[in-house]
Amino acid sequence: MGLMKPAEPILAALARHGLLLKQDKTLPSVVGILTGESLHSSWWSHPKAHLIFAVLAELADHPDVLVTKLLYRKATLVHRSLWPALLAAAGAREPWQLRGLPGPAQSLLELVDAGGGPIRASGAAVKELEARLLATAHEFHSEAGRHEMALESWQAWSARTGCAAIKSVPQAKEVIEQAATTLGASLKGLPWRAASAA
Repeated sequence: MGLMKPAEPILAALARHGLLLKQDKTLPSVVGILTGESLHSSWWSHPKAHLIFAVLAELADHPDVLVTKLLYRKATLVHRSLWPALLAAAGAREPWQLRGLPGPAQSLLELVDAGGGPIRASGAAVKELEARLLATAHEFHSEAGRHEMALESWQAWSARTGCAAIKSVPQAKEVIEQAATTLGASLKGLPWRAASAA
């Protein structure tokens, strides 16, 4: 029997819960599993920072993992089993997603929706689209060595991954809310619940 790879316990926890935060002080998270600690500061200064970075990169490329800003506007790993529900909720274009969307974010959303591949962008408009689940995004290093984001429409992501949304948006939200509850998260941490509470 070989040694366990560092990502294996994380993938097992993700399969069990459906959701897992990248880092959190109280809830199960990638950083918490890897360090065995509840960090109150950035993991970048932790002695296991290189390991954390390598495992996060591996997870970002894993075929069963999607990273999106689902819980508390924080990077959340979503297991493949929840993708149809997430796709339905994210693609609904409900008032909580569109109401008060700033102009630059609206313009960026139009570019993303027009298709033609991922759109490279950075700044507040990207964060706004991520927080409202209006697009999926992943970070990459540009040729200039900067961190940038590549945004993709959920429709393009669905076609690329072969994932189909479940038909009922209320049912989709219920599935995600159940996973959030199982993880120990407050339902107010989900974007549609946070918007209705605001």
